[in-house]
Amino acid sequence: MTEKPTREAHILDQLARDGGVLVAALSRELGVSEVTIRSDLRDLEAAGLLQRTHGGAQASSFQTVLERQRNRRGAKQRIAAAAAALVRDGDAVMIEAGTTTALVAAALTGRHAITVVTNSTLALAAARLDPGLRMILAGGRFHPGMESFTGSDTLGIVGGYNVRLAFVGTDGFSAEHGLTTPFTDGADVVRAMCRQADEAWLVADSSKLGRAGFVRVLGLDQVTGVVTDKGIGQVAADEIRALGTKVIVA
Repeated sequence: MTEKPTREAHILDQLARDGGVLVAALSRELGVSEVTIRSDLRDLEAAGLLQRTHGGAQASSFQTVLERQRNRRGAKQRIAAAAAALVRDGDAVMIEAGTTTALVAAALTGRHAITVVTNSTLALAAARLDPGLRMILAGGRFHPGMESFTGSDTLGIVGGYNVRLAFVGTDGFSAEHGLTTPFTDGADVVRAMCRQADEAWLVADSSKLGRAGFVRVLGLDQVTGVVTDKGIGQVAADEIRALGTKVIVA
């Protein structure tokens, strides 16, 4: 009989891969009763990691966020550290929602007198235990799938502050298409943060290169620079630099 932690890990891995699980199938695979599997699913649902359905469960939005956080985590941590190195003690910065941008907040731990304006609950969680970071949450309409706030309330809060640096994310970027996203609301927040900052930096791992989402957010020539990983390659980096945009490879 498999132990509970092993069963839960198996369930979450299958949810990340397939998007759903069935009680009967899990019972056979793990060698435990269907009653035991239902109990595991109830516990995981209570933790916000899945949603039970008739005969099984499906991935919750938060569980999807957790999987995105684990994806290419090493590269994202290096990118976040390089971005955080741009921040000076005493700075005010904005951090937009995203799994890589949230790591920038975590990388600021131990810095002195930093003010962070963010619409990201992930960034808030990363920095909440550090007394050296003053967090201002730009609340509004909550999007569980992105762990973010958007809408007019968020834009109003963002527009009330001026900062030296803004760190924003994207679902896809290229010299041709710029920054893109599937959602208009998210694009509005990125544009607002970039307007309020002396310097706007895109932080994104190289897997986003060449992707083009539905909504065009900004041209790459409208941001100060891009912080990414070496997977971007020399050709793409040179194309971006030709626009007058800096490229930092972490």
